[in-house]
Amino acid sequence: MCSERHIIFMKKYVVTLTDEERDELLAITSKGIHSSQKVVNALILLGCDEGEYQTNRSTNAELSRVLNISMRKIDRVKERFVTNGLDAALIRKKPDRIYDKKIDGDFEAKLIALSCSEPPEGYSQWSLRLLADKVVELQYVDAISHESIRQILKKTSSNPGKICRG
Repeated sequence: MCSERHIIFMKKYVVTLTDEERDELLAITSKGIHSSQKVVNALILLGCDEGEYQTNRSTNAELSRVLNISMRKIDRVKERFVTNGLDAALIRKKPDRIYDKKIDGDFEAKLIALSCSEPPEGYSQWSLRLLADKVVELQYVDAISHESIRQILKKTSSNPGKICRG
């Protein structure tokens, strides 16, 4: 048994669509080329509509089962519709976070030059891990993974271990 303090109450967001919104959502679900998430979000809003034109409203549990999505997704779409409007509910906005890039053109040039140089003694060619360790040792960057090294070299036509011709 749950005590009262363990019960979490979700805010109830009531979706009431206008004729125009309903027509737009029906168009999205029936024709045209749209992302799958946009179509699913449109189906959620149509199913949750409590407006006067809704003939048979679905419960969140029914929508979750039929669309094979979580109840939380339904709540998020309804919340975005009520607070920010139809466009916000249909299309998820990009995150606001901005990541600092460790890698710039200067670093890439140094990495390519290093990968074209002779490998350390005891090795026949540069490995991605060796390159990652070496660029940190040379203080080109504070830290970097071998996967990041792979992605950088993949963008160029360089191949570590091969003889570079310039």
